[in-house]
Amino acid sequence: MIVRGTDRVLVMGITGKQGTFWTERMRAYGTKVVGGTNPNKAGTQHCGVPVFATARDAMAGAGFDVAVLFIPPLMAKDAAMDAIGAGAKGLVVLTEHIPVQDVMYFVAAARERGVRILGPNTAGAVTPGECFAGFMPAFNERVFRKGAVGVISRSGSLGVLFCLNVVQAGYGISAFVGIGGDPIIGTTTRDALVDLDTFPGTEAVVMVGEIGGSMEEEAAEYARTMKKPVAAFIAGGAAPKGKKMGHAGAIVMGDKGSYASKRSALEAAGVTVLDTPSDAGAALQARLGRAKRPGGGSR
Repeated sequence: MIVRGTDRVLVMGITGKQGTFWTERMRAYGTKVVGGTNPNKAGTQHCGVPVFATARDAMAGAGFDVAVLFIPPLMAKDAAMDAIGAGAKGLVVLTEHIPVQDVMYFVAAARERGVRILGPNTAGAVTPGECFAGFMPAFNERVFRKGAVGVISRSGSLGVLFCLNVVQAGYGISAFVGIGGDPIIGTTTRDALVDLDTFPGTEAVVMVGEIGGSMEEEAAEYARTMKKPVAAFIAGGAAPKGKKMGHAGAIVMGDKGSYASKRSALEAAGVTVLDTPSDAGAALQARLGRAKRPGGGSR
């Protein structure tokens, strides 16, 4: 799911500390925030937008396309179902530590109704020059200068690092998609790869994955069909088998989800696999040529 500047955004949990902080920054950047939710403060204004009791009330009162959830873990299922029932087109679920059965329930409900979800446990999405939804530093042009490289990441921090490396190499970002680090998520690496393959202005894609699960292997199957160059980095190559490293999804059982299996599948599909994040610039230069300066010359 790629959030666009024309999307109307509802911030669920807008009056909390994080909801307030990031709503102010989303609005300052250009995100079209049309309202927020807090059942205890319905009918008031916060961050310059109206506060509603529920997403259903917000849809009736302001209308919205995407809901961004700054909601505690045990309340996230009800909030997600509220937004889905209200008719949201997409959800950005920032919350981590949501009970797995709750995630399974609202992800299944969303798929049944054709609602796209980023997360849970995502840092959000950025479309440079248009908007962002979540808590990524879109306003920092050293990280999110507009350009032609799409970035997919399970990790928010690694996603920022790769965007920084891409920009430092002289390129820019067409869109950043944070899919989230939990075992069950609404948008897979393959889903995001398909989105970026068809996203206007995207000439190459960088995927930031990690050990655990099979999403990178599944993405490799699609990458094999792409004309746009794809580079990938898999975090956790030195992790011992059977150990969970950071994200809930980063656990390897036997050979399934191992670094070796992911690297092998990606390389067989023609994807350039990076040994370190700092290799991103060189890989893009090898596949795209040297980056052009904004005035037309090369770096």
